[in-house]
Amino acid sequence: MDLLSNTIQPYAWGSRTAIPSLMGTPPTGEPQAELWMGAHPAAPSRVDRGHGPLPLDRVIGSDPATELGTPTLRRFGPRLPFLLKLLAADAPLSLQVHPDPAQAEAGFTLENALGVPLGAPHRTYRDPHHKPEMIVALTRFHGLCGFRSVRQCADLLDALAVPALRPHAEVLRSRPEETALAEVFTAFLNPSEGLLGTVTEAVTAAAARVGPHQKDFLCYAEVARAHPGDPGLLAALMLRRVELRPGEALFLGAGVPHAYLSGLGVEIMANSDNVLRCGLTSKHVDAAELVRVIRFSALPGRVLTPRERAGEEIYPIPVDDFRLSRFRLRGAEQSRPLPAGVPQIVLCVEGAARVTSVATGDTLRIGPGQSLYVPAAEAVSLAGEGAVFRATVGIEVASDATPGPREGSKAT
Repeated sequence: MDLLSNTIQPYAWGSRTAIPSLMGTPPTGEPQAELWMGAHPAAPSRVDRGHGPLPLDRVIGSDPATELGTPTLRRFGPRLPFLLKLLAADAPLSLQVHPDPAQAEAGFTLENALGVPLGAPHRTYRDPHHKPEMIVALTRFHGLCGFRSVRQCADLLDALAVPALRPHAEVLRSRPEETALAEVFTAFLNPSEGLLGTVTEAVTAAAARVGPHQKDFLCYAEVARAHPGDPGLLAALMLRRVELRPGEALFLGAGVPHAYLSGLGVEIMANSDNVLRCGLTSKHVDAAELVRVIRFSALPGRVLTPRERAGEEIYPIPVDDFRLSRFRLRGAEQSRPLPAGVPQIVLCVEGAARVTSVATGDTLRIGPGQSLYVPAAEAVSLAGEGAVFRATVGIEVASDATPGPREGSKAT
């Protein structure tokens, strides 16, 4: 097992205080939006096995069978298939969706054939993989996720009392759901002249009025302040407002429109860069491709709570690229074994944890915001006092795996 040295991403929407407060470090004065833990080539974690720091993707690539285990290697190839993050939002993120596996592979192949460089700012598909993701709230966490029902969309537009919105409300009330959502959403991404300014003023005014939609309009007024003049505001009006309490989670599958707004959470995702944006961002926008892959369905986003099994609280999700669980450690309890056979990242978010190698007895201690990587060939046990998240893959591994010791482990 290896203590991870991780990269903080200073995106403009990030909080300046949330991650430093969790980790007990002084703020830098700059946004600290995401702390990445994993082997993503853009910012891999680093490990030191006695020969200086090395990127985790290079370590895995040098011996994927030992690092990932045979089941993971067969299913996903010689790469860690998930990326774990601490995410701290202080302003709205982009309005976006992610492709399914077939869409990602087709888009990646097409852009390669067109000669679009992988690092080009206007590149949409940067790899051939899908990007499901899940956020688990550590504080109150706010976001937009999935379409409102057509009736709710129409009622919200009517509440703004903007004459130019009435035809869109009528479409929502008179057409089949998929057709209506697609027509109005597409129109909002290409608004008529003056509509965006008028709606922005109406949203700001509605946020100041007591009424059944006030909480929604307070949310959209904040979006408008953060992204003035961005047509993504109109599209955002069609999305459900979601609030997570600490410990609750939201899973985002392919084609689901979403935008995180504020809060601190643990995020896990498939190890992919494929994000299709249509607004609320300074990054590349590909609204036409987003409309092609988005799912125009008003199925509600389901807030997840973990299911406990043998002291491990597991978040149920429908993909096998990742699996996330939580342990609430109580110092008087016996240590808990973490099975071998799959790669794992252990992240402490509260208190302190001790992770001990079964083979060598070596122990690593981690505090809030610290994490370690456990290769598939190593069995470890977990103890301490506080809260810990365990990230791994969602595939079954034979319970009789008997790993041996791995050279280069360090103890503290």
